[in-house]
Amino acid sequence: MTWENIEFTIDKGVARLVLNRPTALNSFTAAMHAEVRDVLTRAADDPQVRAVLLTGAGRGFCAGQDLNDRAVSAGDVPPDLGDSVEKFYNPLIRLLTGMEKPVICAVNGVAAGAGANIALACDIVIAARSASFIESFAKLGLIPDSGGTWILPRLVGMARAKGLAMLGPKVSAEQALAWGMIWQVVEDDELQATALELAETMATQPTRGFAFTKQAFAASAANSLDEQLELEKQLMRAAGKTADYREGVAAFLEKRPPRYRGE
Repeated sequence: MTWENIEFTIDKGVARLVLNRPTALNSFTAAMHAEVRDVLTRAADDPQVRAVLLTGAGRGFCAGQDLNDRAVSAGDVPPDLGDSVEKFYNPLIRLLTGMEKPVICAVNGVAAGAGANIALACDIVIAARSASFIESFAKLGLIPDSGGTWILPRLVGMARAKGLAMLGPKVSAEQALAWGMIWQVVEDDELQATALELAETMATQPTRGFAFTKQAFAASAANSLDEQLELEKQLMRAAGKTADYREGVAAFLEKRPPRYRGE
């Protein structure tokens, strides 16, 4: 298939999705949302896909919403932005966080507004040294959407989350790393190779174990300790029944590299 707003390939177990509207800093339109949702759903359902890599084309990762796609003027009927969030951004965040496969994000430039929160919703975030993160919503009188009000306090604490949301500073890749927002910073010319190598490595690992890990961390925010311990018991029971667990133990005992199949 061909797409107008993205690039999508599957190779070596990795589904690579590139936001491809570089002249608009890969900002989202309704058409791009439709294409992104289509390929992410395909990646989630395809047993040959064992990891997803998300990145952007050109000099930016994603500038969030393309305001030209829902431009308003004084005197116009106010748009229903809740409808936009419900139709487009909430399903996207649910796809990324609920996918039973690891999602790596390679932030190649500015990630602003929803673009920042989409990146931070991924499991492992690697940023180019020149990349930056901006919660730009307050400048338009809005709130951080795309999970921002849930994700940010859990990454950086409430005080920093409020500062990021209300003041909208540009956070460098190095600062994001220091604050625990992202996993790694690499030189710009190393970003894509580093992220792809990581994704290909994760595509050879126990995929079901990653899915259980994502499920456990997602539940931990609302669970009591006792509830989390019970969930860990249930997930460990399920993980122990996978073929990958048996392969991992066999490889350890036989002193050989494991050959995981994601089963």
